[in-house]
Amino acid sequence: MKKNIALIAGGYSGEFVISIQTADTIEKSLDNTLYNVYKIIITRDEWYYLNGDEKISVDKNDFSLTVGGEKIKFDCAFIAIHGTPGEDGRIQGYLDMLQMPYTTCNSIVSALTFNKSYCNKVVKAFNVVNIANSVHLIKGEPYSMGAILVELKLPVFVKPNESGSSLGVSKVKRVEELLPAIEKAFKEDNQVLIEEFIEGRELTIGIYRANGCLYALPATEIVSKNEFFDYEAKYTPGVTNEITPAKIDNNLREQLESKAMYIYRHLNCRGIVRMDFILQQQSNKLFFLEVNTMPGQSENSIVPQQVRASGRTLKDFYGELLEDCLKNH
Repeated sequence: MKKNIALIAGGYSGEFVISIQTADTIEKSLDNTLYNVYKIIITRDEWYYLNGDEKISVDKNDFSLTVGGEKIKFDCAFIAIHGTPGEDGRIQGYLDMLQMPYTTCNSIVSALTFNKSYCNKVVKAFNVVNIANSVHLIKGEPYSMGAILVELKLPVFVKPNESGSSLGVSKVKRVEELLPAIEKAFKEDNQVLIEEFIEGRELTIGIYRANGCLYALPATEIVSKNEFFDYEAKYTPGVTNEITPAKIDNNLREQLESKAMYIYRHLNCRGIVRMDFILQQQSNKLFFLEVNTMPGQSENSIVPQQVRASGRTLKDFYGELLEDCLKNH
């Protein structure tokens, strides 16, 4: 008997459009002989399913739909929201209360990894990878430009602490650029992370669990024509060269995989997670950047590239994620 799958997309952030693209890729890749897929769009104003031209509201009491007089309940939720409320643990908490299985990290892990500063502190305590020096600012709390510059060496990255897709991120090379960069980041979020720039190669790797085993996808090296991997570089064709699999030696590949798997296990991650690192040019040491618990998966995004480079099809990959979710919750 086919399983009913709620493919949840949209969200409340500037990543709404990217989420819809991710959901489109997943929907096309799921086996329609095994699953009935209902794409649920979430906005601040409404949660709904489009049945042709008919917009059907979700019953939030039990997360169900009524289509043609038939009540449809879901066996599993495939979360495809980037940013809030799908990547920060909010939708996971709601689904937990309904005892509905879902494909991503749980609410606590999602909330932790979404907060870059807090996640850095936890990963640093694992003592398996380097972390760049940083300062964490909270809106409404006083901060001193002088104190920041004592703590950190320029250049630095200034970024929203809880945001994705590099929205509101600036690279600051001169002192006079720092305050405008902080103000720009605060427009995206109530918290800001200021982090020392680590010069080197940017590497990212997908990690996922299926059939009780942990797997690493082939790593990708990101070479941006822009100053850094900003929103334009992520989503404008030709601005970034994403090399999958990355041209790295076996020793570095093993280091990257083992460190990423260690972090995945010890953060208690679930589903597909992408972790970003910098290989520092001077020291050849790996620096941890962040955990993406709902990485972009539009057709040409990094995770689909890595899946194809592994010799897998997206149909098999997403099917494994769903079956693991259904069996183990």
